[in-house]
Amino acid sequence: MLVFIVRRLFVSIWVFLTATVVIFFLATKVKDPLADARQLPDNTRENAIAVIVERMHLDEPFIVRYFLWLGDAIRGDLGVNRQGLSVNSMLDAAVGATLQLVIGATVISIIVGITIGVISALRQYSALDQSVTFVAFVCFSLPSFWIATLLKEFMAIDFNDWLADPVISVPFIAGIALITALAAGGLVVGDRRTRFTVFGTTAAGMAVLLAVVSATGWFTDPGLGPVVVALTALGGAIGFTTLVSGLEWAPPMKAALASAVLGIIAYFALGPVLEDPNLLTMVLLALVTAGIGYGLGWFLGGDLYRRNAIPAAIFTGLFTGAVIFLDRMLQSFASYSDSVGGRPVSTIGANTPNYDGTFWQSGLDSFGHLALPSLALVLISLASYSRYTRASMLEVMNQDYVRTARAKGLSERAVVTRHVLRNGLIPITTLVSLDIGTVLGGAVITEKVFGWRAMGTMLLEGIHQGDPMPIMAFFLVSGGAIIVFNMIADITYAVLDPRIRLS
Repeated sequence: MLVFIVRRLFVSIWVFLTATVVIFFLATKVKDPLADARQLPDNTRENAIAVIVERMHLDEPFIVRYFLWLGDAIRGDLGVNRQGLSVNSMLDAAVGATLQLVIGATVISIIVGITIGVISALRQYSALDQSVTFVAFVCFSLPSFWIATLLKEFMAIDFNDWLADPVISVPFIAGIALITALAAGGLVVGDRRTRFTVFGTTAAGMAVLLAVVSATGWFTDPGLGPVVVALTALGGAIGFTTLVSGLEWAPPMKAALASAVLGIIAYFALGPVLEDPNLLTMVLLALVTAGIGYGLGWFLGGDLYRRNAIPAAIFTGLFTGAVIFLDRMLQSFASYSDSVGGRPVSTIGANTPNYDGTFWQSGLDSFGHLALPSLALVLISLASYSRYTRASMLEVMNQDYVRTARAKGLSERAVVTRHVLRNGLIPITTLVSLDIGTVLGGAVITEKVFGWRAMGTMLLEGIHQGDPMPIMAFFLVSGGAIIVFNMIADITYAVLDPRIRLS
């Protein structure tokens, strides 16, 4: 493994250096950087041209300019752009905005897309599978700028107007109840009677819930409350235990339930701490939660079930913490909405200028600006992950070792998680590594529609001005990320399938 990593690093460095030469050459030829200066009046033209020539070393040959840039880049100085601004400062701001925009969208796309792909493969040719396939191809085929425009119109402007009088109409309640019931019926394994029972129960429950929410005006002052938090935490304990070990093993279930109960107690005990915390406090609470979950899994799991009890307890604790976090955030929604004029979902920019609120209000402000561009990116990427996962899962499910695992008497959960999913994720690893490396270069169209100044904007400005410095800074981040994540993908192959030897 070590030999493979060293060899790949050596080769990657030379590939990267060669690519920088090509990109630098193309960047110097994309546009004449003196075109604007030549349009100035006669009394200022010569001086402006001289300043740009000196700043960009235009009087030097291409190869000299490249090595001047390379020498500075090795020392951590990316130079200045055509206006004399530090590219390092521009890159710091652009990378921060890009990470804020794409990380959440990418993580959601990967988790949700793989989950949908797995369910579709397990329910091949069912109504759920056909519906997911249809929606995935529709989202994949729509242009990103059109999706972004639709989201701005219906998910921001119309939604903000609706919040002034949040009454849910009967047709909307019926539509949401029908869609939810169809999804629930497609997930259930059983005969037609069982599916119709689940369909009817889900439709009725969702309709009643939406009617109550509309009648009580919940959207004007939302919040989950202790009852919902407790029920969600206990449900999460059961769900994570089922996923990790199955319900037939008691010790992992005890550890997960203990973690959920401690989370419910913390909901009341940490009230003063969560009134207006800071980011460091939240990170420390998450680390403490993970540590407590590890301890519960260690002691309650015993020697035989410790391996399953530890992750069940940790995941349950972190999930309960996330539910408490969401509840606190929703409780601040009314005050935040009033402070921004009743328009909580923003259509432009990364934050509200000069806004100063509590930790929860500032979080809602960031979420309100992130929601639409993140959703646009998720809808586009979701189709790829779900389709690739479905195809990979179906291919693995037909292998001989999967049939052998079932013949040995392993449960369906064990067959899917230990054999099918693990080997089916190998092709997805390549897709994920390429996608993460690419999105770090920015989402140019999405940034343009929603007014984000991030990596894509910096690249476009460099191209329009014929300035190679911002273009090279963009390439250093995006190209370096692609190389690094491809190497991580190669290493992950060996972890997922020990038959793959890297060196």
